Amino acid sequence: MTQLPVVPNETEETERKVRPPADPSTMAHRDLLDGEFWRRIPAFKDVDEATFLDHRWQMKNTITKTSKLLAAVESLASDEFIADADKGFEIAPMAVRVSPYMLSLVDWSNPYSDPIRAQFLPTASTRLPDHPKLTFDSLGEQGDAPVPGLTHRYPDKALFLALDTCPVYCRFCTRSYAVGPDQDMVDKVSLKASPKRWEVIFEYIASRPELEDIVISGGDAWNLRAAQIEALGNRLLDIPHVRRMRFASKGPAVMPQKLLTDDDWFKALVGVVERGRSMQKDVMLHTHFNHPNEITAITEKALGRLFSAGVHVRNQSVLQRGVNDSIETMTLLARRCAWVGVHPYYVYQHDMVKGVEELRTTVFTAETIEKHVRGSTAGFNTPTFVVDAPGGGGKRSVHSYEHYDRTTGISVYTAPSVKPGQHFLYFDPIDLLPEEGQKRWADESEHQAMIDEALKAAGT
Repeated sequence: MTQLPVVPNETEETERKVRPPADPSTMAHRDLLDGEFWRRIPAFKDVDEATFLDHRWQMKNTITKTSKLLAAVESLASDEFIADADKGFEIAPMAVRVSPYMLSLVDWSNPYSDPIRAQFLPTASTRLPDHPKLTFDSLGEQGDAPVPGLTHRYPDKALFLALDTCPVYCRFCTRSYAVGPDQDMVDKVSLKASPKRWEVIFEYIASRPELEDIVISGGDAWNLRAAQIEALGNRLLDIPHVRRMRFASKGPAVMPQKLLTDDDWFKALVGVVERGRSMQKDVMLHTHFNHPNEITAITEKALGRLFSAGVHVRNQSVLQRGVNDSIETMTLLARRCAWVGVHPYYVYQHDMVKGVEELRTTVFTAETIEKHVRGSTAGFNTPTFVVDAPGGGGKRSVHSYEHYDRTTGISVYTAPSVKPGQHFLYFDPIDLLPEEGQKRWADESEHQAMIDEALKAAGT
């Protein structure tokens, strides 16, 4: 006798399809630091909320010297750490400038492991030798500059370096060749916010009808005055073939107070965005969060004001060792950005920048993290991991290399739509290579041989 299949009833079928309740830990991106957290810093213990949210107070009280750092954190940091930071400041190629907001987010009970401290406050004891193939302007921006302060690398896009100052100075800055004041070790290219210099750039852009997309960076647009935001933005909007503009700023991450209390600047940005929209031109704000701890309830409030005014924000992170080079941290960052209305856009492989080798990690690390981040949230909230190819190849998807040797740490990229026929090499940090690779890099006579091997394997 044939046995008929058992057909589940409707209730059983529904139960089988319903996902189990989510683990609360999967919603950690919603848990934003709130309250008067800055009062745990001795120097800020008597600072009320209105004062802390004032962008002028934030600017006035930024940390630029070890003596000010010591005065701010007093007994929170050990004498050993302060001495280490003092020496780190001396040998750093980048000037130090840290907002009270950022300072208050550091875990001073363990500053060496803190991801925010690592980005802004150098320590001499953790510094590693620069890679032997490092160059000062590693991305070759000046080589693609037809006029000072404008990089024209991609066919339809240009980078407008409007100024050379920022509300904070990141140790890992790609433009340490120009941003901030001269250091003992470095004389920098001058890119001051000069109307005369800008006029030359405007004339070049107007003369090149293929340029549709302009990134306004520097330095940091946060440091432009409201009148400068309006003048620069409207002048670019008046060029008929410019269809897209992006103001690039780390400001929302390091000094969100400006969006809450600098009404003139806020209205200037919104005015350019609205005028662009009326002309069917796209004006956006690109920002730079690197770690979930940088996003607080203050951030949410500040970005909410932008969202309500119709300003769209994208995020570009830099993959950094000991900061965000884990699957868990990068996933949390992407989801937390999305929670506060910021679209994760890019994660950059750390550029080969002087004086911060301890912050770089490997191409393999980037590939691994991207594999796990993808699928953890919606595709439009998933960043693309890229290598900005040294020497001017532009942004290449991290896994799109022609060849990658994890022993020597050499990856070879091509950029057929940017610079056809050329090859661009990225080098993993030597201390993370296997023993065989470290030995070869210790022998200077092996350097060119390793490069030749990589190029041959890439099919050149």
